[in-house]
Amino acid sequence: MFRVLSGIWALLVGIVLIMLGNGMHFTLIGLRGGLEGFSATELSIVTSGYFVGFLSGARYTPSLIRNVGHVRVFAALGSFMSAALIAFPLLTEPWAWTLLRLLIGFCMSGIYVTAESWLNDASTNETRGKVLSAYMIAQTVGIIGAQGLLTLGDARTSVLFIGASILVSISFAPILLTASRTPETELTRPMPLKQLFLGSPLGTVGMILLGSAYATQSGMGAVFGTLVGMTKSEIALFVAMLFTGALLFQYPIGWISDRVDRRMIIFAASAIGATASFLGWTTGGGLWPLMTAAFFVGGITTPLYALLLAHTNDFLAAEDMPAASGGLVFTFGIGAIAGPLVTGWAMERMGPISFWLVLAVTFAGIAAYALYRMTQRAAVPASQTESYIGVVPTTSPVAVEAASVWAAEQAEESSS
Repeated sequence: MFRVLSGIWALLVGIVLIMLGNGMHFTLIGLRGGLEGFSATELSIVTSGYFVGFLSGARYTPSLIRNVGHVRVFAALGSFMSAALIAFPLLTEPWAWTLLRLLIGFCMSGIYVTAESWLNDASTNETRGKVLSAYMIAQTVGIIGAQGLLTLGDARTSVLFIGASILVSISFAPILLTASRTPETELTRPMPLKQLFLGSPLGTVGMILLGSAYATQSGMGAVFGTLVGMTKSEIALFVAMLFTGALLFQYPIGWISDRVDRRMIIFAASAIGATASFLGWTTGGGLWPLMTAAFFVGGITTPLYALLLAHTNDFLAAEDMPAASGGLVFTFGIGAIAGPLVTGWAMERMGPISFWLVLAVTFAGIAAYALYRMTQRAAVPASQTESYIGVVPTTSPVAVEAASVWAAEQAEESSS
């Protein structure tokens, strides 16, 4: 593993710095938006803007790269993102924030596509699994670390937005100074939704619902904390707990899923998420019960993303996996756009605590559908399933496709 990391450490350092800046801005939106008097509905629209931009970036960045190259695209998107972060405290209007979030979402998606292309090019068939795992860990560690940085400044001033901008700006240096080759960036056309649903109904429906849950947590978690009166440090801890659980649960759940019917694990994880969300809804705002709920809800959300991807691949031929991966990223994005809007509407009408109610209903929906699907199709024997790899929801189609190809290769080697 050390030999693998020695060749990509600079890229990983850059990714951690990017995630520090992006993770700070995600939580800052809820903090500063509450101070500016934005409503839950307005902040939900701002949150959804990011995921609209993210989907657009995943679609159009490969064309930009083909036209002008990786380095120019990477540098341009980084400059736009850095400028947008500084603009937030200068333009404190919901419509302006929505446009800025759309721009940042587009830039982040393009940055992921570019960086993941370099990472994929730097790995071999033998090292790809370890490289992807290190990349996922770097992303999650960056988001968790960002919450600690939020306690160093005042959200009522511009200092934290400037700090996030600086982190994003300097993150490009280690990446651009070490990525010498120009890798191929050819993404497979996403599988049509009808074909994807016919191939894996649970993967398709589950990804839409999970996208809603993930965007609600990452985008509306700080809004919830602000509305229930948490301090800045408590909000930062709350968001950090969501991602700490993800870091700890990813690999145990993946290990189990390679040995039993994945639909059972999807059902169990979703049931845990629904139960933890129900706990958050019924605690009445107690700090540590809320932290506990955040730990378990966040802890199962990221593994569920990888589980649904692996489950879908279990029912597909190897040549269809890249296209299916692109389709799943798209369905996840659709859910991510809708989730905050539904949550903002619920919080506006039923109070901030309905944040948890929306999550409980969403996870219960995944669990119920997984249970239903187990009655409709026989399980794939564990010996014939694709290998699980801990892909996180923040990755672009490049990493998701690479993970699917790696899983197919591993499964083929183990069966031969």
